[in-house]
Amino acid sequence: MRFICDTQILCSACLQVQRAVSTKSTIPSIEGILIKALGNELILTGYDLEMGINTSVEANVQENGSVIINARVLCDILRKLPYETVSFDVDGRNMVIIKSGDIKYSLIGLSADEYPELPTVSGGFPIILDLPLLKNMVRQTAFSVAVGDSSKMVYTGIKFEISENNLKLIAVDGFRMAIRNEKIDYSGEEFSFIVPAKTLTEVIKIVENSDGKISLGIGKRHIVFEAENYRIVSRLLDGKFLNYKANIPPTYAMSVEVDVDTFASSIDRISLILTDKNKSPVRCVFEDNYINISSNTALGYANDRIPAEITGDRIEIGFNNRFITDALKVCDVDRVKIELTSATSPIIITPVEGDNFLFLILPVRLKADNQ
Repeated sequence: MRFICDTQILCSACLQVQRAVSTKSTIPSIEGILIKALGNELILTGYDLEMGINTSVEANVQENGSVIINARVLCDILRKLPYETVSFDVDGRNMVIIKSGDIKYSLIGLSADEYPELPTVSGGFPIILDLPLLKNMVRQTAFSVAVGDSSKMVYTGIKFEISENNLKLIAVDGFRMAIRNEKIDYSGEEFSFIVPAKTLTEVIKIVENSDGKISLGIGKRHIVFEAENYRIVSRLLDGKFLNYKANIPPTYAMSVEVDVDTFASSIDRISLILTDKNKSPVRCVFEDNYINISSNTALGYANDRIPAEITGDRIEIGFNNRFITDALKVCDVDRVKIELTSATSPIIITPVEGDNFLFLILPVRLKADNQ
């Protein structure tokens, strides 16, 4: 195999593909990037057996072929090359010679035959979405995904529910829930699937600077995202997802309208006395068109009061400050509606108008001696 390519273009593509490369594996091949030189292009693939990314770049291919090169070493070399072009020459023993200007590297590659084949997704449901819409919907749900709990692997993903002209994303972690709802152009049958949050995060990073379209092809066990010149394949999560509708309280004792920035800033100020060593719930008292916010830790006591439009009798409730802050950060509206039932029931945060999002947060029980 022999080719010459623009250094920056190849570097950029390899860095994106590297997102799907395994960093710790007993299989050397999946720690590498598979490079195929064919015709006038290079096809680059990374695959960690759960998620795969491939793309293509133009190149002056002088001899077709393929090889696996360690991803970390390859990307580090390309990032530090000062010259505009780089050439690769691979012999029959998979010895890779990389040249750029006066710089030369000799690397030991692996046979392309050792690389696992990416899953194919066929006969699935094709969905086309606006990239800005998908990016926003993922951002407004991913913060509620469970992290590091393999016993609830299904909750490390985001559930997609697709129905007539509607897309809904749901994420839960046992303490909070985020639901994002949006109208889309779709007229097929209803179906649902769960995508690992890691996959969606990497998809969003790859298309971060694009405002075009993204195509979703959904199969029985895998999903493929196609946008710009990238194709991302991922397994779907299998398991019983929470019956989230049953966890949304049907009635409320109190309704509150509050300015998002005002509420978020107050929570942030109160949180200054909260640390990993000094944990304590944030106490919120809703009454008389004010929210009294306070916390008491070994470091001291903090208190604040902000205005709000409140309908209902006094409720005093405790929260994890980070859970409230995470939800308020992604509201994307000036004012929200907060609905409460009691000190031990979850609160619901929604827009004042519409149903684009719903955030549910479980309260923290307050100690009687907490100020």
